[in-house]
Amino acid sequence: MDQQLSPYSDGVNLCLDELLYFKQHAIHWLPPARSLWSQVLGHHQSRQLGRGMDFAEVRQYQAGDDIRSIDWRVTARTGKPHTKLFTEEREKPIVLYVDLSASMRFGSQLMFKSVLTAQMASLLAWISVAQKDRVGAIIDTGNQLTELKPVSRNSGPLALIQHLVQLHQSILHANSETSSKDMSEGFHALNRLCPKGSEVVIISDFLRFSEQNQLLISRLRSHNQVRIVHISDPLEAGITDYRGVEQVSDKRSTMWVDFSSRKVRDQIAAAFESKQHQLKSLSHSHGLSFTCLSTQKSLLQQLSGRDQ
Repeated sequence: MDQQLSPYSDGVNLCLDELLYFKQHAIHWLPPARSLWSQVLGHHQSRQLGRGMDFAEVRQYQAGDDIRSIDWRVTARTGKPHTKLFTEEREKPIVLYVDLSASMRFGSQLMFKSVLTAQMASLLAWISVAQKDRVGAIIDTGNQLTELKPVSRNSGPLALIQHLVQLHQSILHANSETSSKDMSEGFHALNRLCPKGSEVVIISDFLRFSEQNQLLISRLRSHNQVRIVHISDPLEAGITDYRGVEQVSDKRSTMWVDFSSRKVRDQIAAAFESKQHQLKSLSHSHGLSFTCLSTQKSLLQQLSGRDQ
């Protein structure tokens, strides 16, 4: 299965070359010819964002101006109607939430969930700057948040992948780790960091997601476009060729699991399907897009296979 891994990747560690590799693939998903999101979701997303909210100037009202843009203060002061002019917004902030918490550093087949997450974040960042958008991120290790404000050109993706590699390798080889918090702090940071009108992409296994987080998602959605990318491993759905008894842990509790039992595997699958159904229902009710990725195949294989 090693041949399925991206170049420079071993499925466990992260390096700069591994994430820089996705820059050359960004061109394959540039709209309008072939948008990544339209491909995985089955619809076209327009690049036109409408009138931007960056104020340009005030001038005297002219026939045909939008009356909603009239500056009533200047109008009252001068006695003549004046209207506000705005610059058209074409550069959109893209903010990625990248989950590198304890449960993400796991993989039973091709790679760790954290590695797949970092690769997806890298690809999205390179696509975004190719579209002349700004890229920022919240990297959440479960115990520490790293905030990267949206910036334009290559500096956005480069800062992101440098922090991803540094943080991932640091926590991967840490001797000890305290239990991870839920996603509340990360969502609070997103609400604080994201300018209105941002596109927010949350990449996580959502094992730390709680009902209390739904309000923060709703608040985030009220001013931004929000996408959910659910990262999973086949073993979480009970899919494995292993038929022995093994001790497993979710970093909060530990138990022995008999993988030779069909009933046990079915119970694991049912729990996974229930969790995923909840995420899909949440996405539908809040108007979020929903995408699934698995560690059993390389990222590019999964994305290119969507249109087959």
